[in-house]
Amino acid sequence: MAPGSLVLLLSILGTPGLGDPGPLEDVVIDRYYIPKICLREVQMGDFIRYHYNGTFKDGKKFDSRRGPTPPGSAVFLGPGTCGFGGQSPCCPHLRCSVLAAAPLAGLIPPDATLYFDVIMLDIWNKNDKLQITTLSKPERCNRTVENSDFVRYHYNGTLLDGTPFDSSYSKNGTYDTYVGTGWLIKGMDQGLLGMCAGEKRSIIIPPFLAYGEKGYGTVIPPQASLVFSVLLVDFHNPKDGVSLEHLEVPESCKRRAVTGDFVRYHYNGTLMDGTLFDSSYSRNHTYNTYIGKGYIIPGMDQGLQGVCVGERRRVVIPPHLAYGENGAGDKIPGSAVLIFDVHIIDFHNPKDPVEIETVYRPEGCNVTTRDRDFVRYHYNCSLLDGTKLFSSHDYEKPQEVTLGTNKVIEGLNRGLLNMCTGERRVLIIPPHLGHGESGGR
Repeated sequence: MAPGSLVLLLSILGTPGLGDPGPLEDVVIDRYYIPKICLREVQMGDFIRYHYNGTFKDGKKFDSRRGPTPPGSAVFLGPGTCGFGGQSPCCPHLRCSVLAAAPLAGLIPPDATLYFDVIMLDIWNKNDKLQITTLSKPERCNRTVENSDFVRYHYNGTLLDGTPFDSSYSKNGTYDTYVGTGWLIKGMDQGLLGMCAGEKRSIIIPPFLAYGEKGYGTVIPPQASLVFSVLLVDFHNPKDGVSLEHLEVPESCKRRAVTGDFVRYHYNGTLMDGTLFDSSYSRNHTYNTYIGKGYIIPGMDQGLQGVCVGERRRVVIPPHLAYGENGAGDKIPGSAVLIFDVHIIDFHNPKDPVEIETVYRPEGCNVTTRDRDFVRYHYNCSLLDGTKLFSSHDYEKPQEVTLGTNKVIEGLNRGLLNMCTGERRVLIIPPHLGHGESGGR
């Protein structure tokens, strides 16, 4: 006997007295296996599918419907039905023995006691509705599935008695389709609505919302209820655009990136279920590119517009603005939504001049630096994100140079012109006036 099984014996004997009590006057039921999970019990008005062996008391078989033989069509339990329904609760996959007195001309002699060994396979009612149970749900859920969305999900499909008939996991790929457009059985079309990416559900579908009287091939019998365990991997709508979430925006933002700017940024790229597919941090190097010129996927071209230096933003890109139906390599599947968590290090435009901010200028300054002047100056040099590079204060004396002799980078040379002795400036030098694409030591 399986753990959690229940034995139930119901009997009404013949007239009390000495000797043979005579034929049974009612049904005796011995429930010798009950599954741990009983989704529902048989009630009057239900349709049922079951296997059985019918024998006499001596074990001789008079009828059978079990084993490799497919179960018969669903049986309707109407008034006066014995053995199931109101007389005895039954669950799918329940096994029980039924003793009944029911003469059958030509096969069963009068007053014979019949033994039916029954395995309940399926139960449903024409008034049944979809049964949806949420097994797990992510804390974060910005949007849920709606009609016309394209979904990617994994599933295990079983009959109501637990018999498996299909699984996406065995195919090493998600099942990908549109919702609410008739490409799915009605029950699955309804059962996927309202799901979040990463959510797990159990969906029990009655036959009339599944494959009905015809069934499907050799794996789904006629009038079969279906049980799907579903994990929604991701979804999108063909009308979706890029979605932005501003995670951290600096208080000071002098300029925002526009088309034609060259941007340096770090990123983590994940699928909608959180699977990491790429990261600039793993290479210990920023990703550097022009935006708005088609050098990167369209969704990222759009998602980087308007960023500030130092900003952190999340860019959610639907597949038609990413890698489409084909995906990319073995890490980005077809029709995948991509999520980029981006940190902007800096950006510039090839047309940018040197930005000069005068912090202090002494009064009465009549003489300023000119080309070919010899100058001595102190400086602190850093990247735009504040990373310190070098400083003249680390040495014993100030920096010395003759302006216009190509001894310093062009941006610094321009920034040192027209200065007074004692003046202080902040210079922001774009790469093409600094160390260019090669950088410097």
